Amino acid sequence: MSLDILLRFVSALGIIFLGVGAYWLANQFMLARAKNNVNSLLSPLPNKPVIVYFTTPDCAPCKTVQRPALEKLMSLLGEKLHVVEIDATERPDLAKTWGVMSVPTTFLLDSRGEARYVNNGVTRAEKLMEQIQTL
Repeated sequence: MSLDILLRFVSALGIIFLGVGAYWLANQFMLARAKNNVNSLLSPLPNKPVIVYFTTPDCAPCKTVQRPALEKLMSLLGEKLHVVEIDATERPDLAKTWGVMSVPTTFLLDSRGEARYVNNGVTRAEKLMEQIQTL
């Protein structure tokens, strides 16, 4: 009986590690795609951190959570932050190029224009602020 439980526990840990690894690899792939496409979006670079925010008009979490979080950051940081909002329905080519599969998706670029973080789904202002502070 205890061997069976141990085997199930090890199997569950293996599944968890595989899932986390797959998620990490997917984010690394998206960051690599973003790094290759920054110049098509921002020319010239603003020499400050940039949040590239993909949304759609019918995205409820974008309107109720993500946009207010970005507005809070913009009010706190002012001119130290540049936010680029992209409607994925109007620019599906850009969303595809950047590897966006769902909205909201935010990319954080450092002052050199290199993609450093990608957030799939809603990201709170506190997490975005932590990511900006590490840039």
